[in-house]
Amino acid sequence: MSTTRRDLLRAAGLSTAALALGACSDKTPPGQGTPFPTLPPRPTTTVPPGTTASTPPSGGPPDWQALRDRLGGALVLPDDRSYAVAKQSFNPVFDSRAPAAVARCSSAEHVRACVETARNARIPIAARGGGHSYAGYSVPDRGLVVDLGGMSDVKVNADGTATIGAGARLMGVYTALAEAGRCLPAGSCPTVGIAGLTLGGGIGVLSRKYGLTCDKLVSAQVVTADGRLRTASAESERDLFWALRGGGGGNLGIVTSFTFATEPAPGIAVFGLRFPAGSAVEVAGAWQEWMGGAPDELWSSLVISGGNPPSARISGSFVGPSAALNDHLARLIGRIGRSPSSKLVQDKGFLDAMRYYGGCSTRPAAQCRPQSEGGALGRDAFVASSRILTRPADAGRLVELMNGRTGMDLLVDSLGGAVSRVDSRATAFPHRSAFASAQIYQGTGGAGAQRATQAVSEVRDGLGQLVGQAAYVNYIDPSLPDWAAAYYGDNLGVIRDLARKYDPSGLFTFAQGFARA
Repeated sequence: MSTTRRDLLRAAGLSTAALALGACSDKTPPGQGTPFPTLPPRPTTTVPPGTTASTPPSGGPPDWQALRDRLGGALVLPDDRSYAVAKQSFNPVFDSRAPAAVARCSSAEHVRACVETARNARIPIAARGGGHSYAGYSVPDRGLVVDLGGMSDVKVNADGTATIGAGARLMGVYTALAEAGRCLPAGSCPTVGIAGLTLGGGIGVLSRKYGLTCDKLVSAQVVTADGRLRTASAESERDLFWALRGGGGGNLGIVTSFTFATEPAPGIAVFGLRFPAGSAVEVAGAWQEWMGGAPDELWSSLVISGGNPPSARISGSFVGPSAALNDHLARLIGRIGRSPSSKLVQDKGFLDAMRYYGGCSTRPAAQCRPQSEGGALGRDAFVASSRILTRPADAGRLVELMNGRTGMDLLVDSLGGAVSRVDSRATAFPHRSAFASAQIYQGTGGAGAQRATQAVSEVRDGLGQLVGQAAYVNYIDPSLPDWAAAYYGDNLGVIRDLARKYDPSGLFTFAQGFARA
């Protein structure tokens, strides 16, 4: 029997906020001695010779046989027996998508071959790492899917950095890092890809202590629209490096590998609190006050589940021993004024904590993978959207949004701490001063995707009236009004300029990509 992501959420009592989820100085990323580069100058719209894609040919049918030869046969076409499985993303809602081909890449040269083929034929192209795109953008109709699953190696270097293939999934990353005594702040869902998570920012359970996943990025290897393999870092292609840290996946190029700064793996105390029915308003109000004064070591998530009345639970982590965590929890429970109906507090090592968040505490790491890769984790049909809480919300109105919304969860994940100590224009991720992120998550079930989308949109819009219109690009929503401003804020102008510089012909264009921002 397979386990879906929603099963994992229910079992662990945790949020999906890091699908894709240390104090440091204002200008220094955790674990690095070199300062963040300042925001790059706005690029000109004139493309320097030899640095970006030239205008592609007029197009014509793709030469699939030539591409198959360059890939060593690893190309799946619609007539192939394996096509129905090869084209799947994580969410079955997008099973009707019909890409023209799926390229199973195992090297940067394979990715270059795909980019050249798509550019010459003028067809859509999209990279697929974990396949968790909330809008299914990694499976373009009549386009070329660049499957990076064969590029998943994780190497921990002598200096403590880690070089990670763009096709690696989080549980594989955590397992390899833990074997070397290291950690990386990232998400909770074990099958999410490191690429999509990082490129959109990377909110997770260690963010308040160590920063976003993108804050740990040292460099990336990227194939751009001209077919060149570039190194983006603080010293090379600085504007591209800026965009890769929070701009979102699918833009400007296809990353083939990342190098991250890592931290020594800490001990982590995890916790979960459930509260009686009818107490959601008190829980939501007290949680927001409590997190407003929390230390960096403490991260937490408030989950409000729809119903009559809505119910609430709180989960989280503390970088340190449970004895210190219990003092903080006592203060929270005192603020709420009600005892939890259940309480769990456990001390764990880094890897065991990540397995706990992924719902894999009772499974070996090898089983904490998708079924298609020999694991036990299934796919999940859902609709979701987001808002960024620029400030705490009125607890009564927050809970009222979930009244009668059976089967829907509102997952509010704390930000602040190390996330807030990076300037909002130092990377493409603009929400540095935010109080929390919120995800509205609805399984499609018997209601169907259309009704689920309508319900999620209603809560999203109501939440926007409470906390502002900003949103998180890693929970990308095709129906979000004014999405470019919501995802990128004051960084939107630079993002538009970079699209013209690195992809002037629009090779990587998609419905919510930079070129349409």
